[in-house]
Amino acid sequence: MASNHEDVLQLLKAELKFLEAGGYRDSGRAWRRRYIFEESPSCPNYSDLARAHQCTECWLMQFVPAVYQDEQVPCRFVQLSSNGVSVDSLYRCATAKETEEALSKWLHDRINQLEAERSGTASLPVPD
Repeated sequence: MASNHEDVLQLLKAELKFLEAGGYRDSGRAWRRRYIFEESPSCPNYSDLARAHQCTECWLMQFVPAVYQDEQVPCRFVQLSSNGVSVDSLYRCATAKETEEALSKWLHDRINQLEAERSGTASLPVPD
């Protein structure tokens, strides 16, 4: 699992780069769309048919609500919005375009948040 904000920031940026390069788009060779996070270079088991790494070792676990951390594929339950939209719910109800847009927004938001924390410009409550 990524141990600090800087590691997570770099992994989020790599995931965004993969997304923007069309990494999840249908290549015409597959019979289904690629799974978000699971079939990305940021997954510890990417291209490893043996799946040698436990999901508990994955850097994405910090974004999975505790109630879903024991699921078979916990990264499907990463909450992408404050209204409960998750990767799993997008699989059920969204188009490929909507899924990419939601993921892109979430990645940008997390990257901006971590960069603000790193620079010390994170939003602080405004005093009354």
